[in-house]
Amino acid sequence: MMDRDRNKTLLLELQRAAGTGNGRCADCGEPDPEWASYKLGIFICLNCSGIHRNLPQISRVKSLRLDFWENDLIEFMKKHGNLCAKAKYEAKVPPYYYIPQSCDCLVLREQWIRAKYEREEFVATRVCQDPCSAGSREGFLWKRGRESRQFQKRRFLLSAREGVMKYYTKESRGPKAIISIENLNAMFQTEKIQHAHGLQITYNTDGQTRNLFVYHESGKEIVDWFNAIRAARYYYLRTTFPTVPEPEVIPRITRNYVKEGYMEKTGPKQKEAFKVRWFCLDSQERKLMYFKNPLDAFAQGQVFIGRTDEGYEVQAGLPQGVRVKKRKPAITVITPMREFVFICENDREQREWIDALNGVIAQPLTG
Repeated sequence: MMDRDRNKTLLLELQRAAGTGNGRCADCGEPDPEWASYKLGIFICLNCSGIHRNLPQISRVKSLRLDFWENDLIEFMKKHGNLCAKAKYEAKVPPYYYIPQSCDCLVLREQWIRAKYEREEFVATRVCQDPCSAGSREGFLWKRGRESRQFQKRRFLLSAREGVMKYYTKESRGPKAIISIENLNAMFQTEKIQHAHGLQITYNTDGQTRNLFVYHESGKEIVDWFNAIRAARYYYLRTTFPTVPEPEVIPRITRNYVKEGYMEKTGPKQKEAFKVRWFCLDSQERKLMYFKNPLDAFAQGQVFIGRTDEGYEVQAGLPQGVRVKKRKPAITVITPMREFVFICENDREQREWIDALNGVIAQPLTG
């Protein structure tokens, strides 16, 4: 019993020890991890421990507080730790490779863990693929039809060197779309697409944002596609803007929407009936888009979100003189041209939309 308590205390001290990196999950960065892999010598969070359990040849997990730890395992954990594992397993992570955080979807976190420990893709002895090669890929993805709304197998071709992504509906014909990597974006949308490997690809065409919704049965395959798109984007950004510092390039490779969800909107006269729409806020493009349905190919409309000194503002509540029957929280987006009125589902949604919109208003305009 004494050993048990002593070892638990030692483990918790190790987890908090300065200069070890043990205070955050080795795989997703979640603070105060409560689990550890005693085969790899790392401290991990509950969610990541679930992924490690599926890799018994590589990793074995125990709870820091609930399980018994033998003396030799404590010694092993002392000799290793998160920074030690990072130096070994993350020695050569390419700059374009997406490193997931605790808020990211399961497929991203699982493939990151498998890539590190199972496939050892980033150890020092591996030859790092250059972005141009890594940003070239060909294969099949299941794509949602714009009209049919059914997912159908389509061939996709990505070429960082040519600066394009193409997809084909029929092999005998030319590409259905040729997408410039300059305005290509990709983000995981597992809940929206209702598939654990669901990916949303967006690009600009004739001044509008076009959405493609795809998935692949293999988690590895869809994450490889995502990182190939990131490699192609990185190659484009590095060759087009060679003087821009790396820390400024990385966040621009791909991005998630700042916030998405349902709100109700009215027309320009603010007397029209309120209609439920799906909204997406893109901070990089500074636009609030709205769709009839979350999986629509094109937005019904969009609102540009400028800066405060240009006359943009977001306020809680309705403008003067506007009446609504529903007693629900509202927000008003003020632009130099007009006021946009939106009704939120509840107070929390109202707060989140206001914070998200204020975040975009506060950021400087970029060229």
